[in-house]
Amino acid sequence: MSSDMTIASLGKAYRDGTLTPSGVMAEIRTRAAEFADHNIWIHLLSAEEQQPYLAALADKDPQQCPLWGIPFAIKDNIDLAGVPTTAGCEAFAYTPSVSAPVVQQLLDAGAIPVGKTNLDQFATGLNGTRSPWGPCRNAFDPDYISGGSSAGSAVSVALGLATFSLGTDTAGSGRVPAGFNNLMGVKPTRGLLSARGMVPACRSLDCISIMALNSDDANAVLACAEGFDAEDGYSRRNGYDNLSRHYGFRQGPLKVGVLPQQQLQFFGDSEYQAAYAATLAKLAELGFELVEVDYSPFDEAARLLYEGPWVAERYIACQPLIEENPAALHPVVRAIVEPGGEPKATALFRAQYRLEALKKVCVETLEQLDCLLTPTAGRLFSVDEMLAEPILHNSQLGYYTNFMNLLDMTSVAVPAAFTASGLPFGITLVGNAFSDRALLSIANRIQQGLALPVGIECAAAEPAGLPQMKQPVMDNRRIDVLVCGAHLEGLPLNWQLTERGALLKSRTRTKPCYRMYALAGGPPFRPGLVVDESDGAAIEVEIWSVPATEFGSFVAGIPAPLGIGKVMVEDGSVVTGFICEPRGVEGATDITQLGGWRAYLASR
Repeated sequence: MSSDMTIASLGKAYRDGTLTPSGVMAEIRTRAAEFADHNIWIHLLSAEEQQPYLAALADKDPQQCPLWGIPFAIKDNIDLAGVPTTAGCEAFAYTPSVSAPVVQQLLDAGAIPVGKTNLDQFATGLNGTRSPWGPCRNAFDPDYISGGSSAGSAVSVALGLATFSLGTDTAGSGRVPAGFNNLMGVKPTRGLLSARGMVPACRSLDCISIMALNSDDANAVLACAEGFDAEDGYSRRNGYDNLSRHYGFRQGPLKVGVLPQQQLQFFGDSEYQAAYAATLAKLAELGFELVEVDYSPFDEAARLLYEGPWVAERYIACQPLIEENPAALHPVVRAIVEPGGEPKATALFRAQYRLEALKKVCVETLEQLDCLLTPTAGRLFSVDEMLAEPILHNSQLGYYTNFMNLLDMTSVAVPAAFTASGLPFGITLVGNAFSDRALLSIANRIQQGLALPVGIECAAAEPAGLPQMKQPVMDNRRIDVLVCGAHLEGLPLNWQLTERGALLKSRTRTKPCYRMYALAGGPPFRPGLVVDESDGAAIEVEIWSVPATEFGSFVAGIPAPLGIGKVMVEDGSVVTGFICEPRGVEGATDITQLGGWRAYLASR
């Protein structure tokens, strides 16, 4: 079996006939036994249990099923029909008759389940050691933690036992294990993936997450897994500009927020600190503009998750066991969750008031950036270190992650470097809700720029599994609009831009192939810009950056004979801007020789 387990590589091998899905699954089962001491699986599917899924491939067209024959792992707090769901607690286990909607959609796309993976019990933890099935151990060095709670989901992909996996992410559980195992980890916008069929940790904050070898695979899986679920009260419809077609290779300048030195925390891990500094230096070389932002409001929001009343939601999730069989809970999980029955409603409302104030600041900060960039975690602890200080070190693991769902943000964990000891270090990109594809496109650019190997293929001379997507994509949150008349800064219709949140981007000129006319009518008086390739001139214009959400209403208010088209600018670019229908200049005054609308107004 090839060491390259990406979707593209396996798909090619299937088409070439060098591999078959049944052969891949048999090899995975054999190799899984070699890693038994990593404590990856709670339930590894047998050949008999996998056979119905393999048989179903015969009726599926690989051209229509983007995950045809692709092996995937499922965190054992997400339902797979006919296989027990334990949430890491045998006393809680039940056997669902139907799969979670997200799992079913992946099965429908041709994916084959490998098994149910180990986790921090009831998804309470970021370390992977809080399980009766034993601590799940890091793919690179079993003396170190895997990260959690989606521990086995990460290690299974890193060790080549699955192409991708499903985890869950309430406080960082899909990002920290991805970072510790050299994987891409996507924490989608809350509600983008249905949460039905998932054992809740904090139901109002939970989301199913995806771990994969690269951004191409992560996007392909997200495209199959996402979708509005009318039976999930927290499900949300995706927007057009966050659909899969908007994923690609991010072009253009990137303004990336980073933390000031005094707000960074590495908890004594000098190798992670060095890896982070080296990563930022490399990104700067690749053209990323790094600007410092204040992390304190994000950090304050993060502390609300465990120090505030939201721990009550974890209490609700396992309340029957706490009240009837508390000994069934892992001791550390019980110590964290049990006090969740105490907070009063007044404490929740006070926390919500503060959270809304913090959210306003944090969302506005991100609106000025293409993304925020942080270390995924500040330190990689050994298993022994974690067992000695389970609550303190777990809190430290959440320093860069716990704020995310409380603030309704999305994020992508990206492999970034290896430490001097050969352990993975990762960064996380953060954006506001429904920026999933924008972040994945930036992650694509980072992965191709850094050219790291993926999974445990660290010794590969030519790293396998790197993203291939080269489709150029730009920032789609704003649209550049070229104006040449009454919408210029300070003129009568400029309010139509400024009141929509538009920002003046530049003052420039068109290519010398336009004529300008003063149109009849008014006030307000308006010019008309028309193409004249043989006898045109350069015309002074302004380019404004308009929020994409406001562009439609702006265009709808433009009266005939004016309209919006493409205008050529003197630097060679083509910008959306004002044009005039040829019939509109009949009887109008030619003012081309003045070089622009302001000059015309001054001449009157």
